[in-house]
Amino acid sequence: MRKILGAAGLAALALALSACASSSSSSSAASTATANTPAAAASTPASSAPASAATGTTLGMRTIKGTAVVTNAAGMTLYWFVPDTATSSKCTGSCATYWPPVLGTATAGSGVTGTLGTITRPGGATQATYDGHPLYTYAGDTAPGQAKGNGLNASGGLWWEMTVSGAKPTTGTTANTSGSGSGSGGSGGSTSSSTGGYGY
Repeated sequence: MRKILGAAGLAALALALSACASSSSSSSAASTATANTPAAAASTPASSAPASAATGTTLGMRTIKGTAVVTNAAGMTLYWFVPDTATSSKCTGSCATYWPPVLGTATAGSGVTGTLGTITRPGGATQATYDGHPLYTYAGDTAPGQAKGNGLNASGGLWWEMTVSGAKPTTGTTANTSGSGSGSGGSGGSTSSSTGGYGY
């Protein structure tokens, strides 16, 4: 039995390594523990997500800095991307390594009152939505209760925590601007800027 499990583990590792070396998307799943760190996200294929997200997740509610935000089943803050529309995600490629999409369908847990839905991502995967916003986690959040991605200007647009009420940030909200523009989450070189519109 151990030989079978060992061989299966080696096969999974080989598959993951070949997917990382490939420029095409892979549907292999990363573990939840490693997918939440920037270093792991950089080596994870763009379409990968925690195994539980591939089949769906139960959304929850958590209060962070006085705001009720939507979380995934592991308690990690969920975000929305300003350039997205209600029917399409604009976060693909390297963007999705730092902002992994919530794949599959979502169900409402305690305190979650918004409208749940799905979109089809480029490449065909299903992504969960909340009040018309495609949902993502952030690789820079390493534990439940963090919202390090809130207000970041990275990967071509602004990122906001998904509030339970669905409320958009008020005009003039301070945003962190990533110095590299690579979607690295604004570590080092962050500055503040005032933002206005929300893309729709």
